[in-house]
Amino acid sequence: MKIVTAIDSFKGSMTSMEAGRAVAEGIHRADAGAEVLVRPLADGGEGTVEALTSGMNGSRQQVQVTGPLGTPVICEYGIIEASGTAVIEMAGAAGITLVSDEKRNPLYTTTYGVGEVIRDAIKKGCRRFIIGIGGSATNDGGSGMLQALGYGFLDKNGNQIPFGARGLKVLETITEAHVLPELKECRFRIACDVTNSLCGEQGCSAVFGPQKGATPSMVVEMDQWLGNYAALAGKKFPKADPKKAGTGAAGGLGFAFLTFTDAVLESGIKIVLEETRLEEYIREADLVITGEGQMDGQTAMGKAPIGVAGLAKKYGKTVIAFTGATGVDAEKCNEHGIDAFFPILRNVVTLEEAMKNENAKRNLADTAEQVYRLWRAGTGSVSVF
Repeated sequence: MKIVTAIDSFKGSMTSMEAGRAVAEGIHRADAGAEVLVRPLADGGEGTVEALTSGMNGSRQQVQVTGPLGTPVICEYGIIEASGTAVIEMAGAAGITLVSDEKRNPLYTTTYGVGEVIRDAIKKGCRRFIIGIGGSATNDGGSGMLQALGYGFLDKNGNQIPFGARGLKVLETITEAHVLPELKECRFRIACDVTNSLCGEQGCSAVFGPQKGATPSMVVEMDQWLGNYAALAGKKFPKADPKKAGTGAAGGLGFAFLTFTDAVLESGIKIVLEETRLEEYIREADLVITGEGQMDGQTAMGKAPIGVAGLAKKYGKTVIAFTGATGVDAEKCNEHGIDAFFPILRNVVTLEEAMKNENAKRNLADTAEQVYRLWRAGTGSVSVF
């Protein structure tokens, strides 16, 4: 019997690989001879570095970089040595969770640290990059990141513009004389599920600026500055297209990657499924197991477990999912390839108790054991549910 698990992290409770190993433990109690292949799963956001690095025999790296407020932060990222790939979450260097509510102000927050992480990975030999760009605190159009990579973003006096969106107000010239030479050898897969353009009513300033601390007047100004920046970039860099879907992601970081690097913006789950070659494992499986911390109607709209289910149904496989809790419209997941899903909470406890790592792993293993026993008794037929 061959079972493949690909479970998203139960945030705050279990990592992707911990969840998969807990399922394997439960299955082996019922069937010691079962082959359980534990594969990592993430959607390109929080947890992607941990999942891909641990699940693909990579190594964790730590580097001190410039945080969103200009003060040092430690950013952790992963390197998969076999393919020379760096796995980075921009939020580790410029994320909104690094900025307290009272200090949120996109006029001053910078992506410079993101460029420093990329630079560190290049120095360590990486030329392929997987970068999740969700959860940013910034609206600087990626100018900070590009400055860290050697681009000159200069004011009328030839000085580098200041950090943050306010720097774009005084931007006069973009130069590339001092860009890291290795950058032209680098390829970037950017995990981006946002389709907003750079400017306008659906641009990054209007849609995401307020949650980063922008006032209505700041939104208007930043949108104008980003438009001027895009026009200036377009005179020298032919790929500049501020209307392209995703250019507004992470406060314009999507635009920076598409314009100044060899990058593609893709669905986060698509990148993860391809990079982990999950389809190859599913093709030969008898049973596929997925899941996430909470399953609800949002899950059915294309989150990681649905990506797994889609691959599994391509080969006619039964798909079981485990979840910490179910929310509104969770049953819609059954319409998108998940044959049955099972909450793992086994008795009445506090949320704190349920979230404890050891408790969560035990609950998942115990639930997986019983579900597997039922599945095996029914010879794998979905009708047993």
